[in-house]
Amino acid sequence: MRLAAIDIGSNAARLLISEVIINDAGKTEFQKLNLVRVPLRLGFDVFENRMISPEKEEMIVKTIKSYKYLIDVYEVRHIKACATSAMRDAINAAAIINRVKEETGIEIEVITGDAEASYIYENHIAENLNKDHSYLYIDVGGGSTELTFFADNKLVFKRSFNIGTIRLLKNQVDERMWDDMRDFIRRETKGHTNDMIAIGSGGNINKIFSISKRKEGKPLHVELLKDYYKEFSSFSVQDRIRIYRLREDRADVIVPALSIYVNVMRWANIEEIYVPKIGLADGLIQHLYEELKLKEIAV
Repeated sequence: MRLAAIDIGSNAARLLISEVIINDAGKTEFQKLNLVRVPLRLGFDVFENRMISPEKEEMIVKTIKSYKYLIDVYEVRHIKACATSAMRDAINAAAIINRVKEETGIEIEVITGDAEASYIYENHIAENLNKDHSYLYIDVGGGSTELTFFADNKLVFKRSFNIGTIRLLKNQVDERMWDDMRDFIRRETKGHTNDMIAIGSGGNINKIFSISKRKEGKPLHVELLKDYYKEFSSFSVQDRIRIYRLREDRADVIVPALSIYVNVMRWANIEEIYVPKIGLADGLIQHLYEELKLKEIAV
């Protein structure tokens, strides 16, 4: 069975096509067949003007059309498409979603921040790790940061904050918002801080992991993230592109992303973060698969 997920974020839109395989042990595995990323950068419109511009609207429609062609080529029958923070805030989102549905047949669901955190948790990474630890999922996007806390072998909380990389670049995050996140983290993780580990998702932490040249499965230390923050902050965006071979749409957001990861880890008293290279699209695929299984049972 082949499944597709479309994640329309504040910085980029992603298409993930996966094959569902049942291995010899009877366990379900999700094999990535294709992952396509287009830097739509919707947040630069929305967080300043609350609207998606006509130019960006055309980019969205063309992107989803191209995704639809790929989905058809891969003979995928089941698709889940979601949009996050920028589309949540855009006052013309509904009209754009209707146009996409008319021209491509793909229906985009604008999900809440809490739903976004839930879908990311669908990857269930923590459930396969040491049960003696607590795990805080940290997903940093262009418009928001999703936190999901797993302790004592159960989900404790999921929470979304409107603190994202593009909002920070646009000076849309004030001290009160940082204070709210800090107080929430300290209050809700109290009593677990000695054995807590972070699980990071999002394009920026994935890029940092690649730059660090750490082996797969090895964590990054918070002090290393602080060092990268200082290092990248000392360069201009153009220098970051040249020195680290970053795309422009990564070079400008990587510094604010690091500030979010470092702050969250510091407030939760976490020293290490694992980077399993999962994201919202992976969670959407797994959620879609579970929905299809339930439908089969019902039939």
